[in-house]
Amino acid sequence: MTKMIEDNPFVTDQELTRQLKVSIQTIRLDRLELGIPELRERMKLMAERSYDQVRSLPLHEIIGDIVDLQLDKSGISLFEIKEEHVFSRTGIARGHYVFAQANSLAVAVINDEIALTASADIRFVRSVHLAEKCIAKAYVRSISGQKGKAKVEVFTYVGEEMVFQGNFVIYRSGGEDSLEGGHLE
Repeated sequence: MTKMIEDNPFVTDQELTRQLKVSIQTIRLDRLELGIPELRERMKLMAERSYDQVRSLPLHEIIGDIVDLQLDKSGISLFEIKEEHVFSRTGIARGHYVFAQANSLAVAVINDEIALTASADIRFVRSVHLAEKCIAKAYVRSISGQKGKAKVEVFTYVGEEMVFQGNFVIYRSGGEDSLEGGHLE
């Protein structure tokens, strides 16, 4: 169980019961005995660690909660799908919320005062449903090459299953001449 939580600190007690085929009480007792805090507390501890600060966006404009950020390298955000994010008839999340989490993380991971989406190549792998927790992981793949742009790859997971993948080209304020005719968000 310890290794599973180290590998995925966002795993819930319910997910552990399914994977380990034991009762929720067993998971909770084992977690207490091992000194492993519950999910909410683990998230709070991760957020309090000394990660880089977002420079390109005010925190209230980011979709999801950033729990790990290393500017110009990588980042992780968590977003729980709630009633207001789904189609009422199906309980399936509206795609723009899943995209917005990935897009705002791709922008937030850039170490610049101004970072805007120049283009995005995205793929929805499967539908996301009410109450699922989306974990987006962003990786800055290159900063050089095209002046004033960075390439960021984002993968979004529910549990261990990838549900979204996006390749973003992010405009950086260092190269104003690189955006002729482009639409920015």
